[in-house]
Amino acid sequence: MSEAPIAEVRDLKMHFPHREGLFGQRVRPVRAVDGVSLTVQEGETLGLVGESGCGKSTLGRVVLRLLDPTAGEVRFEGQDITRASQAELRPLRRRMQIICQDPYSSLNPRMTVRAIVGEAMRIHGLVDGEAEETERVAALLRKVGLRPEHAHRYPHEFSGGQRQRIGIARALAVEPRFIVADEPISALDVSIQAQIVNLLSDLQDELGLSYLFIAHDLKVVELVSHRVAVMYLGRVVELAPSEALYAEPRHPYTKALLSAVPVPDPGRERRRIVLTGDVPSPLAPPSGCAFHPRCPIAQEGLCDQKVPELVERADGHQVACHLAD
Repeated sequence: MSEAPIAEVRDLKMHFPHREGLFGQRVRPVRAVDGVSLTVQEGETLGLVGESGCGKSTLGRVVLRLLDPTAGEVRFEGQDITRASQAELRPLRRRMQIICQDPYSSLNPRMTVRAIVGEAMRIHGLVDGEAEETERVAALLRKVGLRPEHAHRYPHEFSGGQRQRIGIARALAVEPRFIVADEPISALDVSIQAQIVNLLSDLQDELGLSYLFIAHDLKVVELVSHRVAVMYLGRVVELAPSEALYAEPRHPYTKALLSAVPVPDPGRERRRIVLTGDVPSPLAPPSGCAFHPRCPIAQEGLCDQKVPELVERADGHQVACHLAD
């Protein structure tokens, strides 16, 4: 991996307006992403984990500029694309792609696989004629583990795992360098999940791809990620190399998440940390540290008053916690 990041966000915020009152006259922001800074290096997989509703998917879409951020900065290949127009973004679109969570709803049911995979090639002028398009679609289907004769079928004729392979082929059709994989296996059977994860890893090795891998399954994230970022209520609370984070988590929220992961060794026990209360609403986040109402070690007068900064506590290990040490 090179030193220069392929994708980077700085103090990124994504707030959605929420109207309240009888006539919707009062507007409050939903703080889906509330001040996130992170990078994805060339050839790296950055895992992004957290509970449902923490802002993971929103962050992924803002990184790709599928959503316009409220504040902060988005950079791709060193270029600031925060306020770039759609015309300015178009040349970059083929180098940044997404693999969606639901492989069925993300595919047009009225189009054949050949049309789905070949459409982006035609839009970006990557093929010269129908014969070349047919050849390239066949090659992509082979690359993702499907047969070329599948090109004339429709999405409903495939299993969930096969549809996700079609989604991956569609993303690869424009020869991207960076892919946001938004919960790419959560809608699949457990028996199929490992196959898709292995396929993504093999494609990364072969093509030098960079991934932002969004998931809630911490064991899967551990297997595929070089580094892992943990999100809670719109903020990154811990960011570290995968091995370091799983061996020695430093944020209380990360410790609680990992305590719920089953241990395959029956002779080894892990103390379960059960968090009390519900995740606060992003409409009205708590003062100070957003995690303090559920944190087992929170200190009154500190955690409920001051927002902790994400600072480096060890080599490459960043934590946003007043009591991390």
